[in-house]
Amino acid sequence: MSILDYQDAFTGTKDVAAPLRFDTARLETWLAARVPEFSGPLAVRQFKGGQSNPTYLLETPARRYVLRRKPPGKLLHSAHAVDREFRVISALYRQNFPVPEPIVYCEDAEVVGTPFFVMSYVDGRIFWQSHLPGSHPSERTAVYDAVNATIARLHSFDPAAIGLAGYGRGESYVARQVERWSKQYRASETQTIDDMERLMVWLPNHLPPPAPIRLIHGDFRLDNMILAKDSPRVLAVLDWELSTLGDPLADFSYHLMKYHMPPADSGGGTASLIGHDLRALGIPSEGQYIDAYAARTGLDPRAHLNTYLAYNFFRIAAILQGIAGRIRDGTATSEHAAAKALMVRPLAAAAWSFACAAGG
Repeated sequence: MSILDYQDAFTGTKDVAAPLRFDTARLETWLAARVPEFSGPLAVRQFKGGQSNPTYLLETPARRYVLRRKPPGKLLHSAHAVDREFRVISALYRQNFPVPEPIVYCEDAEVVGTPFFVMSYVDGRIFWQSHLPGSHPSERTAVYDAVNATIARLHSFDPAAIGLAGYGRGESYVARQVERWSKQYRASETQTIDDMERLMVWLPNHLPPPAPIRLIHGDFRLDNMILAKDSPRVLAVLDWELSTLGDPLADFSYHLMKYHMPPADSGGGTASLIGHDLRALGIPSEGQYIDAYAARTGLDPRAHLNTYLAYNFFRIAAILQGIAGRIRDGTATSEHAAAKALMVRPLAAAAWSFACAAGG
């Protein structure tokens, strides 16, 4: 199997896939009536990256925009919540947190076929691999510190103070997530995976203790961020579909998965640091990275890290099983969806190994 060039595979745009096309003229008319200074003609392309909510580049002579929509077809309950994405980036934009500018939300499925929102286009760099190929040690150190500071700032917000009271239940977050993803795994199941069966029994009986309720991203990783072209500054955190109120240590330990992720060269995994000389690369060790987060937030996952990692590897396995289900149903949005689906079994194995280390 040839090694995938991630930057080429996931960066930029492509022609819109046939199942995801819509009437561009209808969208142009709708935007022209609602967005100040919007003026066509409008050209639409689909971003290569992204697995869940189809994402499009909208180009006009004066400005570029980004559209995120629910995918068409049969959807899992509560998934693909573009209305929640628009709400959270609107709240965070008002706090000068790095997110794209929210522009307009549309719940009318008649315009492009499903609800959608439009936000500003942010021009910068996306690093699709955690070891930042093509970079250099001092820049990697600075990027990792900037990303650490960004997630620490996210977890410092009082949700009510920024207009997000009621954005999620908050309490018993991990327990509810285990229940949710167990159900969604079942709804998307295409094969029997013994480790997933074991985890669905083990996790509800081995939950971490309660943590402070904070706004959490749900998918916070390097390739969901746009960095400035000429500096390590984080310009925008993307893909807020899974955001809610919950356990910040669950969110942060998800962000640590790159230190343990089974590597894959097929398009299935982009986040593994396994096999890399972190010191030579200028990337902090897991312990150093946790130290920096703990110093910024006063929160530390280490006492229950194996449990958090078992939960997070189970959760991402269930999410990727959802992609396998969309392949089955013919609604997958990325040409790399099949490779993602192949990661479910190794991710489940990693989750069970952490459960065993935690006392499974």
